[in-house]
Amino acid sequence: MGLKKRSKVSAEFSMSSLTDIIFLLLIFFMLTSSLVIPNALNLKLPGKANPNTPPSNEQPNIIDVSSSGKYKWNGSTVSLRDIEQRVKELKKVKKKPTVVLSPSKEAPNQHVVAIMDVAYRWGINAILTDPK
Repeated sequence: MGLKKRSKVSAEFSMSSLTDIIFLLLIFFMLTSSLVIPNALNLKLPGKANPNTPPSNEQPNIIDVSSSGKYKWNGSTVSLRDIEQRVKELKKVKKKPTVVLSPSKEAPNQHVVAIMDVAYRWGINAILTDPK
């Protein structure tokens, strides 16, 4: 007597639902990654000088940030608004202006970042020195 099984178990499954989920995830990550805009500050750390670059004869503009959060531009006490005005004038006078940011060890980070933000907005180089 020849008995045959009427139902055979199939080892296949539908891939269409899996590919739909993969494409939805791909679209999601493509859209979210295009919305992320890097918000970085142009910060240069002091390092070795390039031997091909001639030394500059002009005085650097030094901005000190005290532990109380007060600013000094080349030794004279100024406000953040005054620094922004001086940076604006510096940008008009020089082609590639540079300021040296010299914070104290106890200086609040928000005051240091405020100076770097001003330099970033006006497109000038900010060189951060070691805290004093």
